Amino acid sequence: MISEIAKKEGIKERKLSRLVAEGKVVILKNSRREIEPVAIGKYMSVKINANVGTSPEIASLEKELEKAKIAVKYGSDTIMDLSIGGDLDEIRRTLLKKIDVPLGTVPIYQAFIEKKLDMDPDFILKIIEKHCKDGVDFLTLHCGITRDIVERIATRLIPITSRGGSFIASWIIEHKEENPLLTHFSEILEIVKEYEATISLGDALRPGCLKDSSDVFQIQELLTLGKLVKIARKEGAKVIVEGPGHVPLNEIEMNMKLEKKICDEAPFYVLGPLVTDIALGYDHISAAIGGAIAAIHGADFLCYVTPSEHLGLPDVTDVKQGVIAAKIAAHAANIVRKGYLDRDTLLSKYRRELNWDKVFELSIDPEIKKKYPSLKDRKECTMCGKYCAIKIVDNYLKKVKK
Repeated sequence: MISEIAKKEGIKERKLSRLVAEGKVVILKNSRREIEPVAIGKYMSVKINANVGTSPEIASLEKELEKAKIAVKYGSDTIMDLSIGGDLDEIRRTLLKKIDVPLGTVPIYQAFIEKKLDMDPDFILKIIEKHCKDGVDFLTLHCGITRDIVERIATRLIPITSRGGSFIASWIIEHKEENPLLTHFSEILEIVKEYEATISLGDALRPGCLKDSSDVFQIQELLTLGKLVKIARKEGAKVIVEGPGHVPLNEIEMNMKLEKKICDEAPFYVLGPLVTDIALGYDHISAAIGGAIAAIHGADFLCYVTPSEHLGLPDVTDVKQGVIAAKIAAHAANIVRKGYLDRDTLLSKYRRELNWDKVFELSIDPEIKKKYPSLKDRKECTMCGKYCAIKIVDNYLKKVKK
């Protein structure tokens, strides 16, 4: 497995093995699944994740499976099942069976939905183990939100935007006890190690608006996650760290470097980040801008955002647009991080030749050619027509050669 990943990522096996041993690269793959593993972290190409999942109002397994397949088709490296409606076990197990990329889940969703605030630590651990036993490759666990933070969080403009974080916060307030995912972290490590699953330390306090970005609550949670990274590595468990949220452009670099410093270069998984709060219907673009900048400054794993973010459950079209936007961000960063320029250069060569079939073939969405049927029987596009700059210059260059 290491040799195959090393070859794919263009890195020496010995170096990759060292990075994995140090926890600076994690390989997403549950021991119970037969899939191609995905490596995330230092010196790896930037990967993207697409979320799918039912809601209490729209709980169609068929639709979510279709979305997952579309996401993989257009380049998503992983899928996360965020279902909160319908038969959660059936949905998760079907996705695991039908989708051949790493799958992530958020076990606290199922624990809260089934027991509400009556869930106890033992029940939560049983749900985590059930997910691992089913074959889930990575699990988001909101271990860093503490009772101390919850008691002060009301001062924020948007206290908590994380669904899982809100479940944990509600439980803490109701029981007047510390976060059970934190107090039972050692038991969680034993579970995930058995199945070679990866913990994705959730950012329950990721900012839900620019006003809350990089505040004391976000940083306090990050400090706790840094401590948990060290504990997990010492016990031989795989762990990545989740990050913000809504972050203005001028704070992205700082946030990436801060995570890498506090968490000793643990792989960093970011939602966006979104660089403005007002892009409703276009948040996939806002996230792609933030994601590209985040990735060139250290983010290793980008969670896509769809046009439906903040508005409703995404449909298949939203998923496709979200994946493509995230893929553009990741590819733009990989040009800088990995020197992945060959495909761009080859596409430009075919543009020079006005070879549209090859141009579309190499583009991030080859099916876009359906929108431009007129190019099938002509050389120049309809913007410049006979005044096509490439065609004009080539004609004169031919005269120069003569």
